[in-house]
Amino acid sequence: MKVLVVDDSAVMRKFLVDALLKTGIHNVGQASNGEAAVAAVMEGNFDLVLMDWNMPKMDGLEAVREIRAKGNNVPIIMVTTESEKSRILDALKSGANNYIVKPFTAELVAKKIRETMSK
Repeated sequence: MKVLVVDDSAVMRKFLVDALLKTGIHNVGQASNGEAAVAAVMEGNFDLVLMDWNMPKMDGLEAVREIRAKGNNVPIIMVTTESEKSRILDALKSGANNYIVKPFTAELVAKKIRETMSK
C-alpha cells in the first residue's frame, strides 16, 4: 500500500509516518500543503491519503475538493484538530472518506485505515 501523508507540520508528518510503519506500511510519500498534495495525488499512484485540514497555500478541505473535481477517487482520511460535528460533515460531503481528530494514537490511525480501506 502506498500512502501520502499531508501536513504542514514536519513533526506531525513524522508521527504519522511512524504510525504507518507500525502498521506495516512502508511506502509513504509526504507533502506539506494542499497544493503539493493535489499535485502528488495526480502524479502518483497512492492507495490512501492522510490529509491535514489547516495548512498554508491550500487547506486540506480545498485539496480534497480539487482531487475529487479532477476525478480521482483515492480514499482520503482527514487528520485534524477540527472536531466540531458540522466541520466533520463538511469534510465528508466534500469527498473525505473518514476522519481522525488530533491528538490521536497509532492504534487509532491503524483502525481508521482498516475501516476506510474495507469500504
